[in-house]
Amino acid sequence: MKIVDMKVRCVAIPMNCMLRHNTGVHPGYLLRTILELITDEGIVGLGEVGGGDSRAALLKLKPRIIGMNPMDLEAIKMKVLRSIYYISNSRLYGAIEIACLDIMGKAFNVPMHQLLGGKLRDSIPMIAYLFWRYDRPGGGHDTCAEDMADFCVQLNDELGVTAMKLKAGVMDPMEEVKVLQLCRQKLGDDFGLRIDPNGVWSVATAVKAGHRMEELELQYFEDPSWGIEGMKAVREQVRIPLATNMYPNKFDDLGPSVHMRSIDIILTDLHYWEGPRGVKDLIAVCRTFNIGVAMHSGAEFGIELAAMLHTASTIPQMTMPGDAHYHYLEDDIIQGGKLQYVNGAIKVPEGPGLGVVLDEEKMDKYERYYEKMGDYYARFHQDPYNPNWYPIVGGI
Repeated sequence: MKIVDMKVRCVAIPMNCMLRHNTGVHPGYLLRTILELITDEGIVGLGEVGGGDSRAALLKLKPRIIGMNPMDLEAIKMKVLRSIYYISNSRLYGAIEIACLDIMGKAFNVPMHQLLGGKLRDSIPMIAYLFWRYDRPGGGHDTCAEDMADFCVQLNDELGVTAMKLKAGVMDPMEEVKVLQLCRQKLGDDFGLRIDPNGVWSVATAVKAGHRMEELELQYFEDPSWGIEGMKAVREQVRIPLATNMYPNKFDDLGPSVHMRSIDIILTDLHYWEGPRGVKDLIAVCRTFNIGVAMHSGAEFGIELAAMLHTASTIPQMTMPGDAHYHYLEDDIIQGGKLQYVNGAIKVPEGPGLGVVLDEEKMDKYERYYEKMGDYYARFHQDPYNPNWYPIVGGI
């Protein structure tokens, strides 16, 4: 079996609001580049990657993988990821590996999770991912901690989720701490709490916030301050487990983080950590050093979400609910529509490979929507309601 063609398309799907974060605003839609690898046997494998329009970057890699057997993933990884003085194409490689695993699953008529060791659970619990919102459903913006706590209660009622994560670094840090305090009051002691300032808080601010949150018994405090040194400084002073998808988010920085004891939990990502098989490599290291693991969200659509669910289902240590932006999306590009939350969890798809199929009508619709809206990374850091705003990292 050989790969004989690669097709790439960029699509954008509307969200039900605009999501704020410490470096800007998602402007009401999310976009992904969809990859199709075609074999000489007519099998099509699906992959997906974020980070803006990645069509040109993927097509530059096309000559390196045409003619290769999709089962020769180590060789494909060397040609795609370990090339040009080991400059990393990890985001792109992750999409290619997902597509190759999809091909393999279809060829052998087995779900992707069986290629990764087999599933240990049938569904994966997910969180309520809380962002400060502009243009909420029904109108208005989130302006205070009470708004966000009410939103958390709403998602608990609608989706059945049993944990939340606040994307912080937007409002005053103590107002963001108040969100978690209110959620604890409203949802009880068993509801999981997390907060993620994406490294924007100074060590002093992170320590102050952390001390206020210690009594809330958070599942974790994610990326409170900038860099491995900042993480280490906070971890030494705050009695909350520290998690990261920033320091480290690649194997190059994993050793220093372990030696410096800067982290307690790593949030795995199929693109940062070199595909589903790379995540399994990461898990082995984490098990060796007693580091916890959870699942990171990269604003994925149904193809990558399916890959995340398959991968997570095979990892014994991954017992905490996973992150997902998915509940903000208005639609999806897969047949049958969006994957459903049932009692706060999403079922691992059945069927060969990823277990999801592209809906070509939706692909056409959201390709045209992307062409209309454009690549938002050109204006990703702009705030439409505060045009003079710009990100300030480390100064809060």
